[in-house]
Amino acid sequence: MSESEEDFKARAHIADARHSTIIQLAHGIAPADDSVLEQMSVGIDFITDFWRDKYLREYISAGGSKIKFITGQSGSGKTHLLHLLSNLARKEHFVTVSFSAKEVWLHDFKEIYLEILRQSDVLKILEDCSRKVINEMGFDWQDIPQGKVFIDYLGELGLADGITRREIRLQLKTLFLDNPLLDNNFALACSLICGGILGHPFLEQQSRQLLLSFLHGDSNVKLSSLRPLGLSASRITKFNARHMLRSLSEIIRLSGHAGLFITIDDVDILLDGSALNPMHYTKMKRDDTYESLRQLIDDIDSLHNIMFIFAFERALIDNENSGMKSYQALWMRVQNEIVSGKLNRFGDLLDLDSAASQMYDAEAIVQMSRKLARIVNSIDIDAQTINPEQVDEILQLAKTGGISIPRLVNRSTLGNIEGEKAHV
Repeated sequence: MSESEEDFKARAHIADARHSTIIQLAHGIAPADDSVLEQMSVGIDFITDFWRDKYLREYISAGGSKIKFITGQSGSGKTHLLHLLSNLARKEHFVTVSFSAKEVWLHDFKEIYLEILRQSDVLKILEDCSRKVINEMGFDWQDIPQGKVFIDYLGELGLADGITRREIRLQLKTLFLDNPLLDNNFALACSLICGGILGHPFLEQQSRQLLLSFLHGDSNVKLSSLRPLGLSASRITKFNARHMLRSLSEIIRLSGHAGLFITIDDVDILLDGSALNPMHYTKMKRDDTYESLRQLIDDIDSLHNIMFIFAFERALIDNENSGMKSYQALWMRVQNEIVSGKLNRFGDLLDLDSAASQMYDAEAIVQMSRKLARIVNSIDIDAQTINPEQVDEILQLAKTGGISIPRLVNRSTLGNIEGEKAHV
């Protein structure tokens, strides 16, 4: 019996996924599959569990804000840790945003904010806010039939009178317009969109799209078109982007989430001097990035329910000509974390190379290898758990500082896997 087209596509998809996983593992890249990522995590839980308990469950969800930096050489597990932390944050009901500095410019905070907004799905957040309004008025949003707005549902119950409509407007005013943490334009746009979701005050589809385009920083929006809706004629810029971010984190909290969790990887791209790189940073752009980071550090206490984690290779710290040391205003704010050299889980900088001795003893290294071998064997590639002699060799090589322990374990466990990838 011939194979159906659907079966063939399904089998091809599985083969592609296996091939992708093998490539990622062979090159020390954190696998995209969350289940694989968690299966192969060893030793790092003394960081992830601590940050989950102290930050996600307590400090950030209670209204605090934090910036942390993760550094280490290539293959030390920076991206792996970012993925794990994002997974934990989602489970703790945070809105999570993750991107690479290879994809988003960092010298203009407006670009960072717009990427955060894009991934946050502001319309879904405002839908959750509208449900909060419904609940505050003594109704259950789940009782409203799909496709029907709240005001029409009230009409069927004979409750869509002037008093009820006024109560809806008061709820929106309290939630958005009277909220001191919200930018005026941002608050009014959210109030109007939420009203449209509820069915009162009525909002035309064209106006709704205009407001969403404004929130997303669309440069094609004519400022004059905002005035009839009550908004002032202003755009999102690098100067007001942090204030807009505070507004975004506030509506995320209002929607019922614990907060906003943001990871930015590959910040060391600032050191890439190749003019062929589409994300090439000139000295001016690099200094603007450092200044933007400096401002974020200084302003972080004005934000609420938000956590930033930046990851980069150690060279961004050590390079005196182009790294953080080259921008004194930023270096003054981070140098104490770096000079101390002691692992402090409350500290603002986590050096995975320095922490390796506490994360990876001989038992943890064998466990890491065993988990890796099990995953690879499950996709029909032969891999063997390392032996005690290999463990000793890994520990000795790691002391030289040339290659990270996770990368050494990968190499020893996977062996010459490159030649086998073609058969996956």
